[in-house]
Amino acid sequence: MLKLFYAPNTISVATAITLHEADLPFEPIKINFATAEQTKPKYLTINPKGRVPALVTDQGTLTETGALLDYIAAQAPASGLVPNDAFQAARMREVMYYLASTMHVNHAHKLRGHRWADTPASHRDMTAKATETMTTSCTYIETNSLTGPYVLGEAFSLADPYLFTICTWLKGDGVDCAAFDKIARFMAKMETRASVQAVRAAGIL
Repeated sequence: MLKLFYAPNTISVATAITLHEADLPFEPIKINFATAEQTKPKYLTINPKGRVPALVTDQGTLTETGALLDYIAAQAPASGLVPNDAFQAARMREVMYYLASTMHVNHAHKLRGHRWADTPASHRDMTAKATETMTTSCTYIETNSLTGPYVLGEAFSLADPYLFTICTWLKGDGVDCAAFDKIARFMAKMETRASVQAVRAAGIL
């Protein structure tokens, strides 16, 4: 059985939702960030980067959310998580790569400034900037990425659990969510999915 190493309310939520969407059984294993368990030798043997998620398969361990989501979709092709149309599949990944390279990084600047700078003043600057940069990302998503109820219109895809997970952080980042009607409708739609409800019930989200 697949093993998902996760921490609640982190980007690992996207992988848990996708596993449910693909109907793939998995064992969730919680990593305690409060005790910095992700930095301890035992976990570092699983993921040397000291981050979540990590997905243990019968062929080895995979990390990085986009790679995990693609792997899950490939294990359950009937789930339709990746469009058959090459252009639509590329559109999906365009959003996923933006989330990974820009929006998630904007969020990380709020609490994890030590990854980029050493002085407390620099950390405070990055924390102060997070609301602005996350709002800018929301404007981009609202204007360019949400083409319907989901990222690809009516079709649910891998981009949706990824976007949903990051958008659960918006209130904590100080974003005025009322300013983004499409994102609000998307979040409400996602909350009706059995996968999201299952992840909430398990305490992963």
